[in-house]
Amino acid sequence: MPLLSVSNLSMSFAEKDLYKDAEFTLEKGEHMGVVGQNGVGKSTLIKIITGSELPLSGDIKWQKNIKIGYLDQYADVEEDLTLIDFLRTAFADLYKTSDQLNDLYNTYAKTADDKLLERAGKLQDILDSSDFYNIDTRIEQTITGLGLDNIGRDHLVGQMSGGQRSKIILAKMLLADPDVILLDEPTNYLDTAQIDWLIDYLNGFNGSALVVSHDYDFLEKITNCIINVAFGKITKYRGSFKQAMRQRAEREEFQQREYDKQQVEIEKAERFIRKNKAGSKSTMAKSREKKLAHMDKIDPPSTNIKASFNFPYEETGSHEALTVDHLSVGYNKPLLKPVTFTISMGEKFGFAGFNGVGKSTLIKSILGQLPAKGGTAKFSPSSHISYFSQELEWDNNRMTPMQIISDKFPKLNQRAIRTKLAKCGLDAANAIKPIGELSGGEQTKVKLAMMEFTPTNFLIMDEPTNHLDEETKEALKRALDRFPGNLIIVSHESSFYDGLVDKVLNVEQLSLKEKPVIRDES
Repeated sequence: MPLLSVSNLSMSFAEKDLYKDAEFTLEKGEHMGVVGQNGVGKSTLIKIITGSELPLSGDIKWQKNIKIGYLDQYADVEEDLTLIDFLRTAFADLYKTSDQLNDLYNTYAKTADDKLLERAGKLQDILDSSDFYNIDTRIEQTITGLGLDNIGRDHLVGQMSGGQRSKIILAKMLLADPDVILLDEPTNYLDTAQIDWLIDYLNGFNGSALVVSHDYDFLEKITNCIINVAFGKITKYRGSFKQAMRQRAEREEFQQREYDKQQVEIEKAERFIRKNKAGSKSTMAKSREKKLAHMDKIDPPSTNIKASFNFPYEETGSHEALTVDHLSVGYNKPLLKPVTFTISMGEKFGFAGFNGVGKSTLIKSILGQLPAKGGTAKFSPSSHISYFSQELEWDNNRMTPMQIISDKFPKLNQRAIRTKLAKCGLDAANAIKPIGELSGGEQTKVKLAMMEFTPTNFLIMDEPTNHLDEETKEALKRALDRFPGNLIIVSHESSFYDGLVDKVLNVEQLSLKEKPVIRDES
């Protein structure tokens, strides 16, 4: 019996069908990846199967007594808890059992009632079988593995960044050791070492998992089956991500051949009907017309929405684009040793280092958005800077992408805005939908589109790939490679900036490392 069975699932938003009569199962031991372009309904699918959102129709059946762990990055958490106390809430039931055990022993010491010892023995068995006395060790291993050390065990949840909250929610969920793990973009706020730790954890996890991710390298290492969400359908493939994509390509090629074959048959029948409808063969013509009307039509393989980007360039006459001299950054205290580097005209830099080391803080200090603790950061007087921040925050979540861009660029006509959004991979329906109802990837496309209306010679991009599908990431990388100006990019996906940047500034070690450059001349 499947752990999860989904059948006859239909869901739509703003007259856009996400799924229609879709179905799939999650079996015991399956580690399932969920893939598809931005906006096809991957995160909505997770919400539906967890019961936090209702579909238009469909049956969602979980096996009884299944313990489900769900990484909800927007979950409400108790903000007055410290990091260590928050992680201990994963074992709240066991701590309660331990308190009950202590109460029984204290009562026995006063009453010498042997029945209390019998009840205490049962509680002790529960604690022993749950490895209760190794909880602190498990917590420490998870803290180290997910890079939570730098946050601080006494750091209050209410004072954590969005990325830090996502990591501690993930940590708590893993510590709870559920039967089924549901993860929605778990690698967004993890660096390479932490992703490797999560890969090892999932590969050693005996339960089942369902993982939404645009990090295909990650999926390749942790999955044994894939469901592809596209064009109202959910299709399941066996094997790793690469094997699944080969199966999808073969399926689409077969569908194309069958479609072409049927189109020839239809054209031949229609030609016969037109020629003989009023002649001696009219009876045969009517028979073919009736047969044609009842034919099960084969759809052609649908093509994905293709995104393309083009960041307009503003000429600069300066040789030194940016000079950073002993810059000290931080909030209450410096996060890094003083940083010194220069970026010459046309150079592209990547910022590396584990999450929380201070990459975003360094960028904001260079831009002057945060006051420096010491030192200076000076751009060339002819620099025109365009900055992409990783936060998806809007002044009004009810405004549509069309309205947001029109407000910022009032001289643009509606056609120009709609055309730009379409080129960035946002269709007409989503262009007039409230921004707060769009997926993370769709919101990111809106932010990238807004950067294309103003010429610049210095792009600064902080984790622009967090929510993007693979096709869109490749399109963005090509555009950044073609851009003749300067670039500073932060990405937890080292494969994204490999071959794109000239140098990597390791913020963790504060050392410059030369990187080979492979230019895309297309």
